[in-house]
Order: sequence, then C-alpha cells, then structure tokens
Amino acid sequence: MDIRAIAMGLAFALMWSSAFTSARIIVADASPLFSLALRFLLSGLIGVAIAAAMGQSWRLTRSQWYATILFGVCQNALYLGLNFVAMQTIEASLAAIIASTMPLLVALATWLIFRERLGLLGIAGLVAGLAGVALIMGARINAGVDLYGVMLCGIGVLALTFATLALRGATSGGNFLMVVGLQMLVGSAVLGVVAALFETPFINPSWPLALAFAYTTLVPGLAATLVWFLLVNRIGAIRAATFHFLNPFFGVAIAAVLLGEALGPRDILGVAIITLGILAVQLARQSNKPA
Repeated sequence: MDIRAIAMGLAFALMWSSAFTSARIIVADASPLFSLALRFLLSGLIGVAIAAAMGQSWRLTRSQWYATILFGVCQNALYLGLNFVAMQTIEASLAAIIASTMPLLVALATWLIFRERLGLLGIAGLVAGLAGVALIMGARINAGVDLYGVMLCGIGVLALTFATLALRGATSGGNFLMVVGLQMLVGSAVLGVVAALFETPFINPSWPLALAFAYTTLVPGLAATLVWFLLVNRIGAIRAATFHFLNPFFGVAIAAVLLGEALGPRDILGVAIITLGILAVQLARQSNKPA
C-alpha cells in the first residue's frame, strides 16, 4: 500500500466519521428525511455537473448501474435515512459506533455464507469487536438509551452490509464521480417520496444548521464517497476496508469535541476493543487474498 493510498484511507475515515456529528446538528433543527433528501439532491447535482465537465459519461457499464441503484437505495436511502431519524433521540457517538460494526458484519457474513477463511486472528477480531459493542450497549442501556433509535441504526448498518456484499467486484469501469453523483440522486428520489408520505417538514434556521448542512453535503456526502470509490479501485475492497478500524475512534472523538458528548470508561474501553477487533478482522481477510 503506497503513501497516496494511505492518505486517501485516512481522509476517508475522518470524513466518514465526521458525518454523524454534522447529522446530529442538522436533525436538531430540521426534519431528517427532507433535509437528507435535499442534501443528496444538491450533492448529486454537483457531482454529476463536475463529472460531465470532466468528460465522464452517463453511459455506465451494467455492473456500474447495478452498483449505482443498489448503493443509492441501501446506503443513501436506508442506511443514512434511518441514521438521520435515529439521531433525533440518540447521540452521534453511539450512531457512529453502531455503524462501525459494518466491517465486522461483512466479515461474519463472508465467513458463514461465502465460506471465506478467516483464521484465528480474524475469528478473535470478530469476537473482540462484538464484545466491545456489547460492552458499550450494556452501559448505554443501563443509562436509558432510546432503544428505538438503536434499532433504526442497527437496521441501517445491516442494509449497508448487504450493499457491500452485493457490490463485491462491481466498482470497476471508470466514471467514478458520475457514479457517485447518480447514487446521490437515487437516494434523494427515494427519500423524497418517503418524506412526502411520512414526514411533516420543519426547519429552525440557524448558523450551526447552515454550516452543518453545507459541510455534510460537500464533505461526507460527496468527497468521502468519491475517495472511497477511488481507494477501492486503487487497492481493492479488502485492503481499503482496513481503514474502517479508525471509524469508532474518529466518530466518538469528533462527537466529544464538537458536541460535548460524554464518554464513560466502558465507552472508551469498548471503542478500543472494537477498533482492535476491526483491525484484526481486516488484516486476517487481507492475508487470505492475493496481492
């Protein structure tokens, strides 16, 4: 893995993790589904416009259209939509921790369903990661966390896990920015329909809302997704996923600094265990793949 790939991976992890804090700020002053649909509409239009200016084509390969629609529905509409709704009642740090279990769930599924060999290191990482989640959830449940919000985050990460498994090998073909932009528009269309049916829109204008919305639209929404696709194309999905081990730490650290969310000893210990578990799983999966 070269220096450029490492820099891309670190940038992706930081941008991806920061999305939970900015989302928490947004849903405090705006209806979650309408605001997310608008964010994807703006991100998608910007992405498509830049891609077209760069000469990228709408004529995607079959696998790219498959990836565009599936990723747009599962990640942008289901995963992020459910997280935005959940963060009306749960903290950004907890949402980030739950979302960070995605690499563990992917590894568990590939081990049980696709019979991918993990080895002792990978199995130990799975056990450690799940134990860390259990440690944190036990502390939060005792503190009275909103279980409905936790359930929504759980369903969301399962949707993202499904998309990740379904898209194995479907990221080649170029036109990366165009693919990213179209995925955003797919997510916007789905969320717009759902919001119109089930949500009453509201907005309390404020500078924190405006800044968080602009940041979420441009950085986690557009830049992080593009960097992820470029990283996967550069070093492969297995190696790229190694950087997910940073997400629990980055997620809770950003929420603590910007939102003042408190972290207890069990939270800190749980995050450390999850981080090491994800790293162990990804290193084990990487060692089982050809270079």
